[in-house]
Amino acid sequence: MLTIRSYKSDDAAELLGLFRSTVREINSVDYDPVQIGAWASEEIDIQEWHIRFAGRFAYVALLDGRIVGFADMTTDGYLDRLFVSAQHQRQGVAKTLLAKLKSDASRSGIAEISTEASITAKPFFEASGFAILRKQTVVCRGVKFTNYRMVLTMMEIE
Repeated sequence: MLTIRSYKSDDAAELLGLFRSTVREINSVDYDPVQIGAWASEEIDIQEWHIRFAGRFAYVALLDGRIVGFADMTTDGYLDRLFVSAQHQRQGVAKTLLAKLKSDASRSGIAEISTEASITAKPFFEASGFAILRKQTVVCRGVKFTNYRMVLTMMEIE
């Protein structure tokens, strides 16, 4: 059974591993090896990774006690990370995590949720009601990437 719980500091290493493996296995369809190497870099500092979860709405998805996904959103509605393991794609994990963040946003009076979606994640966010504001080029560790600035107006989901 899928359960959602709040992020704990001792989750950081496992979530970073899940992030790296998901980017390498799933996002490699839409991004080249140089981009994947920069995005899922071994240079990511575990302490900085952990600190980014602090003071945010941050959740971990577990299936039969094993971590299969995670998501975090700032208190002003920026959805920073939403990742599901390669083995658990298209099983409702991301949808469940997003529903939890939407609930938090609604309770907190956040007017809209914004994100920067990868090419790979764009269809999920579109199906979840997000609108594309613009296609953009961003730089991560010196490498250029295409992604999409997207937004979900909370009134549309009430």
